[in-house]
Amino acid sequence: MSNSGKIWDIRESYKLRRNNSWHEKGDKGLVLGGRTAADTNINVIEEKQISTSGTSSDFGDLTQAKSNMSPNAAGNFVKAFAVGGTTPSSTTVIETVNYSSSGGGTDYGDLVNASYAQASHSDNNRLVTPQGDGRNTFIGYISMNSKGNQADFGDCTNSVIEKGATGDTTRLIAAGGTDNPTGQVNVMQFVTIQSLGNAADFGDLNYSPRNPTGTSNGVKACFAGGLTFSGGGSPANAAFNNIDIVTVQSTGNASDFGDLTSTVYQAAGISGTSRALVAGGADYPSNTPRTTIDSFNIASAGNATDFGDLVTAKYSCSGASNAHGGLNPGEQLPSVTYMPGSGRGLVQGVGTPANANVNFIDIPTLGNSVDFGDLTQSRNYSGGVSSLTRAVAAGGSNPSLDNRIDAVEMASLGNYFDFGDLSVTRSRPAGFGSATRGCIAGGDTPSKSDVIDYITIASAGDATDFGNLTEARTDKPGGLSSSTRGVVGGGATASDNEADVMDYVTIASTGNATDFGNLSVGRAYLNGIASSTRGVFSSGLSVPSSPYGGAVIDYITISSTGNATDFGDPTQNRYGPAGMSNSIRGVFAGGRLAPNNYNIMDYITIASTGNAADFGDLSNTGECLNGVSDSHGGLQSS
Repeated sequence: MSNSGKIWDIRESYKLRRNNSWHEKGDKGLVLGGRTAADTNINVIEEKQISTSGTSSDFGDLTQAKSNMSPNAAGNFVKAFAVGGTTPSSTTVIETVNYSSSGGGTDYGDLVNASYAQASHSDNNRLVTPQGDGRNTFIGYISMNSKGNQADFGDCTNSVIEKGATGDTTRLIAAGGTDNPTGQVNVMQFVTIQSLGNAADFGDLNYSPRNPTGTSNGVKACFAGGLTFSGGGSPANAAFNNIDIVTVQSTGNASDFGDLTSTVYQAAGISGTSRALVAGGADYPSNTPRTTIDSFNIASAGNATDFGDLVTAKYSCSGASNAHGGLNPGEQLPSVTYMPGSGRGLVQGVGTPANANVNFIDIPTLGNSVDFGDLTQSRNYSGGVSSLTRAVAAGGSNPSLDNRIDAVEMASLGNYFDFGDLSVTRSRPAGFGSATRGCIAGGDTPSKSDVIDYITIASAGDATDFGNLTEARTDKPGGLSSSTRGVVGGGATASDNEADVMDYVTIASTGNATDFGNLSVGRAYLNGIASSTRGVFSSGLSVPSSPYGGAVIDYITISSTGNATDFGDPTQNRYGPAGMSNSIRGVFAGGRLAPNNYNIMDYITIASTGNAADFGDLSNTGECLNGVSDSHGGLQSS
């Protein structure tokens, strides 16, 4: 039956929801911190539904009582980012607030410089702040999916603080600000969020404000309110009620949109898919904070209307939402009806150097990764195992060796919990397993290890000795399995040679490994993925000097011992990627080819041979990652 001319096909909606391609922006706005009538900084977070008029409600508290944050706190679908501010001194703190649950802020990292009024905007993955310490040209950025400190992005076109900022999925626009204690500018400038470099001129506002409030629906951007200040006692000192509008992808001067319900500056900006809210703020020179929440439809020029009230009158606060114009409908999103075994893959420890961040993908659906949560501690070189419902990361280093085992439920988006400890503290092991048992093999102690540990994935506790590999080795040998047999391939031996040896064990029993055969090329820092019958080892480090020779994929039949056969080539020569699979597809994520770390993901169809193809991108670059899934070969019927 044809669907031509129909508004929507409910079957198509269902398919998109099930394969994680459905995009629905949220409806939650947050107002973070601020300053009260008593000139007191507060840590209060208030929540406001964007679609519904009325009074806001209490959400939780920031880690610090602070004000002088940007009118706009950027973020992704999962969390809002409160950047800098004054406590009362300027702070470097970056903290996050999860939209999904009421509660407090969490420390995320630090700015390069202690600073206030940090304008910010983001896409799904990168947050950009077009301001440094005071009136300079610095632009910084952070990855929102990997905890860490701010890094240098480029330079603004001018030395201005107290800008407003907003944008769309690819572009940040910064507008207005003050270039000296008694002067304001009307300049707009822009950067491309995913391309490091300097800002370029966009055009001019119709007025010259400091602290304007930015909002966007992803196509149009508005700047509203703000302050002009010409010095103490000047009759020209005043707040604005202006609303200006631009088309984000078309440079040029702003057009008049309409007016706010009153003159206001340092109000919080909250963006929805169509509606903009301007909450709180103060008049000038009275500095009387207000509770008013203004609303206007970004697509239709006109004056704002009263939409409700904040619980507390405040100004110098920051606004955030999970529906702002920078959020990209093209990225994979959490499934509305996630089902165990549907193809969820986790990449554990994303980022460089050691990092706690975990990304997830939907293996059947091409696209970029999405933030899942965090390990209990930042580290790299861990081994990964998983069941149908639970993911585990074991061992690693940062930089000291670590024996901890972390775990998380696959169905939840959130942080890991402490599961237990390995029998031997080590880094760089292989991981493999079945539906019930996970095995961690080899690694550094710091000497090369032949130890194989096992855990019962459903029951938290310490690992138990399983047996030994045929030869001690480390440097991330690859691990893969069917439901009955686990195979470990490659790694570095005691003589520092990249090994071509493959061992196998029967997962349900204990005992020492048996020789399986040889890889087509000896190498370390490889990964393994599998269906129920075929195992595939990809990439790796084959010699200790350029060109490394890791551009290789080979395969085995898991039930039959013998040497590996050439499968094809990855899209990028590299070592240390993570591997994930379901019964049909294997995905390889991240990796390194010195001096570069990569965020690329490529994939193969396991049952055939041939070169890998592009899958999407991780949220950040990373090497020596580990990957797990809810549908790998060890979880499938042979």
